[in-house]
Amino acid sequence: MRLRSIFIALLIPVGIGAQTVRLVPDTPSLAPDYFCTWNIQGYASNYISSEVTRRFMTEKEIFGHEAFERWVKFFPEIRSDLLFVMDDSWDIPADVNYRRDNPYIGMLELDATRFPSFRGTPLERMRQLADSIEACGWRGLGLWVSPQKAPILADTDENAFWEDRLRTAEAARVRYWKVDWGARERDDAFRRQIAQKARQLAPNLVLENAMKLEYVQFSDAFRTYDVENINSQPITIQRVVDLLPYKAEKGARGIVNCEDEPYIAVGLGCAIGVMRHPYAGRLPNGRKDHVFPESVRDLKRRLDEVIRGVRWHRIAGPFGVDGEFTADTARLHDFWTYQAEESWMQRREGERVKGDAPARVSRHMPLPVVGSDAPDRPYILASRYPSGATAVSAIGRTLDRSYISLPVPVSFEVERWDAPIGLFGHFGDVTVQFRSLPSDVRFYAQDLKADRAEDITARISRRGNSVTFPAALLKRIGLSAAAYGDVSDPGLVIKAMGPKK
Repeated sequence: MRLRSIFIALLIPVGIGAQTVRLVPDTPSLAPDYFCTWNIQGYASNYISSEVTRRFMTEKEIFGHEAFERWVKFFPEIRSDLLFVMDDSWDIPADVNYRRDNPYIGMLELDATRFPSFRGTPLERMRQLADSIEACGWRGLGLWVSPQKAPILADTDENAFWEDRLRTAEAARVRYWKVDWGARERDDAFRRQIAQKARQLAPNLVLENAMKLEYVQFSDAFRTYDVENINSQPITIQRVVDLLPYKAEKGARGIVNCEDEPYIAVGLGCAIGVMRHPYAGRLPNGRKDHVFPESVRDLKRRLDEVIRGVRWHRIAGPFGVDGEFTADTARLHDFWTYQAEESWMQRREGERVKGDAPARVSRHMPLPVVGSDAPDRPYILASRYPSGATAVSAIGRTLDRSYISLPVPVSFEVERWDAPIGLFGHFGDVTVQFRSLPSDVRFYAQDLKADRAEDITARISRRGNSVTFPAALLKRIGLSAAAYGDVSDPGLVIKAMGPKK
């Protein structure tokens, strides 16, 4: 009987009483996070050229069933959190030779030759596409947009053109415009005018800008822009830091999108623009995938960190720039000695590719204290979110031809004892100093990819309002739901909970 009782006890879910504790809500996030198709277009086309990549923006590639198609089935765990953003050329006739002066760039109407199953008026075709994307489980449809009216529409009034396209987007339930390059990409007045028109005519549309830092002030979202994966982390951190002194204007959200760096995003309160995809390894033609080189971080085998970052936004969403931040005066310097097929940029073999950024950056909180001055220590990023949640990320280093995730001790302050704490990356022991902490709380921790939490109260060290979480515990829980073969760094949420009333 005793053995049977022990066995039954082991089957009872960890929780308060008989209740399972879940620290990640089931409700999808409303953050402006998205998956963008540009790199899967490139992968499927073997990255032969940008022109060929654009030819692969078709209905067949997105919804088809052949090899390297059916992109709408990516990321099943977080599909409901993400917008599906179709990149360049969805609005350009398939039989037109693509070039930068193509007269159709900026049509902003779903092209019937690329998407033949969607019929009717431009609004009806777009609405059918949006419905199909949502039916596959995505939160909504997003579109790459060129900041120009198509030259072929020279006789159409400029204001009438943009007002029509925005009204169509709103009526068709398009949720995101990724406004990128084009004839008016650096036209300040144009960018501001379109952002203002979007808020008026398409209030459910998130409009993302790029190019000039000051555009973040009047934008819903601002993209830090393309980077090479061989040095993307320090470059992205610095680009976010360059944006943080700005303040979002009234009516603008001012959220920074730091693209495909989910742990930088959560550490600095940014949105995520996912570019990696599940087709790991070499290109269909057998060549190396030079956009996602295996020799650096092998990002296509780091899908778990995307899931963890996006699911953190169910707990605490990204927040806009407001000028409140602290950047360390100490800087860390990364470099990568380039070898063939490791970048989409033109590089020479043996070239040293450099990047540097502040060693620590924080938003709305003091800089964390790092218990190491080792030259290969990680970048430490920390944010206190408007909800009171705190996220801290340890971002690894690219040094020579190694990616190093050195666990270092970190300590930081938390204002609310009952607010969630997210830890992303490899850490040494982590010490959290609470402003106040009831004596009878219990601590729970959960891999952000997992479905339930674990009571860790007996495994931590507490002295008054200071609690230390051991490095081995953080790593074990932060990787407890890892997919087979995935090499992501850990990511978990911790929460103190009082006794059940």
